[in-house]
Amino acid sequence: MNSDTCAEKEVDIRPFAYAISLIDGKWKMHILFWLWKYEIMRYSQLKRALGTVTHKMLSSQLKELERDGIIIRTEYPQVPPKVEYSLSEKGKSMMPILSAFCKWGHDHCPQAGEQ
Repeated sequence: MNSDTCAEKEVDIRPFAYAISLIDGKWKMHILFWLWKYEIMRYSQLKRALGTVTHKMLSSQLKELERDGIIIRTEYPQVPPKVEYSLSEKGKSMMPILSAFCKWGHDHCPQAGEQ
């Protein structure tokens, strides 16, 4: 067997690494799921939906998603302050991937078929 046949293809990891960096974090995919389902959510609604997430962690994950252009944070100048979160166009473009992930989970989760 000649060495040209066994040569490894060069793999560009950058697109994969970039995509993963946007959703890397324990709560980011959960946040995206809830915003996908409800379209617009206030901070307190997200916190309730996520359950055990801490204030610090939720704030951090939301800031990162906003910084990366995945979600939009809308702050209303009123007392008490009102802040809403929604998916940006970039975030919405990820929803077919999230949908496929949900379908895979439904097809392979033992409890999903029992409902």
